[in-house]
Amino acid sequence: MIEVSIVVPCRNEEHCIEACLKSLLAQSFPPEEFEVIVVDGRSSDGSAEVVRKLQEEWSNLYLLDNPKGIVPTAMNLGIRYARGKFIIRADAHNVYPPSYVSDSIRFLLQTGADNVGGPCVTVPASDSFGARVVAAVLSNPFGVGNSRFRTSMKDGFVDTVPFGAFPRRLFDRIGLYNEKLVRNQDNELNARIRRAGGRIYLASALATEYHPVRSFRGLLRKTFIESQWHVPTLRENKHSLALRHLVPSMFVVFLIIFSCLSIFNRRALMVLIGVLVVYFLSAVCFGTHAARKYGGTLAAAFPFVLLVFHATYGLGTLMGLRYLFKDPAPKPIRPGGQV
Repeated sequence: MIEVSIVVPCRNEEHCIEACLKSLLAQSFPPEEFEVIVVDGRSSDGSAEVVRKLQEEWSNLYLLDNPKGIVPTAMNLGIRYARGKFIIRADAHNVYPPSYVSDSIRFLLQTGADNVGGPCVTVPASDSFGARVVAAVLSNPFGVGNSRFRTSMKDGFVDTVPFGAFPRRLFDRIGLYNEKLVRNQDNELNARIRRAGGRIYLASALATEYHPVRSFRGLLRKTFIESQWHVPTLRENKHSLALRHLVPSMFVVFLIIFSCLSIFNRRALMVLIGVLVVYFLSAVCFGTHAARKYGGTLAAAFPFVLLVFHATYGLGTLMGLRYLFKDPAPKPIRPGGQV
């Protein structure tokens, strides 16, 4: 009897899907009691072939077709196909510990939560400087704010977790993933859970390795595109995003306004300089901490890296204002593999 169904959305993940699936298929949970459902979004690389090869060895691995190619559609196809009493959303970029499935179910039952998940331990995709910069930015509080699943290993109830494990009956109560949202669909789903009186739990025992893009340029491109979905997300559900998601756009607006004012007003210039000094000093402090983990050369570059990252994030959010009165096209953001 199938107790747990693991749904893995996939699109052009040839470089990481095998490691992800092998970690899921090697779970300590009895193999006859769980299934892994890969929902492929018409990959143009060898992702589907990797899955088919693994199917020769694992009878509990399934491959579904996702013509629309986006994550929320993949999740909804997988949930409808699933036979388990519990649904776990897994990400193709993560590697999972052997007890991940059993621990997920244990925390769901112990806490009474409607969604449980673990911290993402960001691991550089390679030993290159760019890959280490990406990992440092995504795991640093100054880079991503108070996003606990990225920066903390402390257990407790939170506003959101990445991916997650759910009782199957939850989707009968609050509905499936919002297929209008190519990005932020997890945040929107978690907002509906909270609004329905449910709770979300972060458990350090469910920590997974997350392998992000390989270059800082790739991170900037991804960030600029994805942050444009903040406005459509808020249109769909005003409770979906936290203040941390909007701070970079506020920062960019401040820089633009005070840069213009400082041309004519000395006081505005002093305010601008003061804010930038505080920003850079804070970045230096956080950069020193990051350098201990990712290499000493990172410290000098970190303030400038963060400024570019936050500016890109903020500009992307502001670009999303064009969706105030219309919906963006629900099509894949990334046609090819990650940079």
